[in-house]
Amino acid sequence: MIPSLRTGGIICCAIFSAVLSVGWAEAAECQFDRISVRGNWGQATFTVEVADDPNERAQGLMFREAMPATHGMLFLFEKPQQVSFWMKNTLIALDMIFIQPDGTVSRIHENAIPHDTTPIDGGQGVSAVLELNGGLTVRLGIAEGSELRHPAFDQAMAAWPCDAAVSE
Repeated sequence: MIPSLRTGGIICCAIFSAVLSVGWAEAAECQFDRISVRGNWGQATFTVEVADDPNERAQGLMFREAMPATHGMLFLFEKPQQVSFWMKNTLIALDMIFIQPDGTVSRIHENAIPHDTTPIDGGQGVSAVLELNGGLTVRLGIAEGSELRHPAFDQAMAAWPCDAAVSE
């Protein structure tokens, strides 16, 4: 297991940097437990837990003391909608990436504060939310307009469909 960036040292950062620079491109086909993100900053792939039913979405990452830097949680909704998240019972700071049906980032909330019950508005038309360790979106350069690739997105309208070449 790779430790988080907060607790890791030089070895952790070197491994994390190498993983992101390669983007796991050779090994990461479009799989349900992986999500790829790309933009003018480059490309990265994360191992994700998928929360695609109401109970899993309600639990989210609550009570977790840590999450590896190369992992996240992907919340999937049955249809595009207005979503709002909070950090009740969440022990680690998180970046929330709000995703449109075509897999593009519409909004990012950086460094959500652990235990905060203030609603975090994702906006209209959100079909998925990717939660990563707090501060990671800034470190990588993930921004509005970045594209995500995952088999749960409607491939007919996806900005970066699964059948697209990895090296695009």
